[in-house]
Amino acid sequence: MLDSRTIQVIKSTIPLLESAGPALTTHFYQRMFKHNPELKDVFNLAHQHSGGQPAALFNAIAAYAHHIDNLAALGAAVERIAQKHTGFLIKPEQYAIVGGHLLATLQELGGDAVTEEVLTAWEQAYGFLANIFIAREQQIYQSQAEQAGGWLGERRFTISAKTVESSVITSLVLTPTDGKAVKDFIPGQYLSVKLKHPDLAHEEIRQYSLSDAPNGTHYRISVKREEGGQVSNLLHDVLQVGDEIAVIPPAGDFTLQVSEATPVVLISAGVGQTPMQSILNQLLKQKHPSNITWLHACEHGAVHGFKTAVQTQCQQHANLTSYVWYRTPNTSDKLGEDYDFEGQMSLKAIADSLAPSAHYYFCGPIGFMSAIKQQLLELGVTADKMHYEVFGPHAEL
Repeated sequence: MLDSRTIQVIKSTIPLLESAGPALTTHFYQRMFKHNPELKDVFNLAHQHSGGQPAALFNAIAAYAHHIDNLAALGAAVERIAQKHTGFLIKPEQYAIVGGHLLATLQELGGDAVTEEVLTAWEQAYGFLANIFIAREQQIYQSQAEQAGGWLGERRFTISAKTVESSVITSLVLTPTDGKAVKDFIPGQYLSVKLKHPDLAHEEIRQYSLSDAPNGTHYRISVKREEGGQVSNLLHDVLQVGDEIAVIPPAGDFTLQVSEATPVVLISAGVGQTPMQSILNQLLKQKHPSNITWLHACEHGAVHGFKTAVQTQCQQHANLTSYVWYRTPNTSDKLGEDYDFEGQMSLKAIADSLAPSAHYYFCGPIGFMSAIKQQLLELGVTADKMHYEVFGPHAEL
């Protein structure tokens, strides 16, 4: 455990951290990639260019400083980050590299405020947290390898099918090249794929939500084409059935955890429906006896993925109900057939059909999820019944 003096010193640096802001972590990443360019094969460089990753790291450092005397408050965040790290195959020795650059960044940007005592305190605090991550990640790696069909590190998979789900979403079925079984996952988790793009200098790892129920033989991911997204466009346009890619075991802490007596409401916008597809298909596969409600929002019919699949499932399962919102319907979109409401998703329109005892799973853009969370609170839904996933660098709603 950290001693009281170390905790006191760390807390005293909070104003320094807040005054530096994300500039601190931007400097950190620039420094680290200059001295250790091999780590560019680990970090998502698209998130570096967008500024998302430096901002996420700064928020994590600030949160650690604020809660240094009550680390239990960070338990959920630690688990989420540890799961993410295993998807990038983070190794224990890499923590020492990161720690060294973090301390050097504090010294280079902090000026006279960063004394030897401050550096020593942060070295101890970082080392303490790093050991927590290392221990948890080793547990995850071991579990992934020991499960039936599991493996450690990378495994070669073949693209066995590609399906266009909408104008922006394409599904890829990935089957192990060795012909052996694959480990089950918990619906809501994601898969990490490692790719070499011909126009990029470094290998790229991307994490995509699994979009079907576990089956022991293959995985399915559904990828949105991002404007300017080199990896998503590679998966959409270049890689074809028969091509191989490297796959890292499923991970993630956004998972389906409900009893048979629990009604479930699945809420999504855009490609946020991909983990919801996995959850929905698993619930139906298990013949979940309670009511299931599917709520989805998108721009219009051209980008509405899995529409026919969900409509068919509603016809086949009496306990499944679907409501769809199109923000700006096309002239060919038919109210009552393709969608149910026009505009942004409003839960008040269907409040009578939302059970107070239900658990709510939601995923989509940050703004969408923030609005949904607020609407659920206004409807009396408690925080313990809300479960959500944030794409990209982690952020809170």
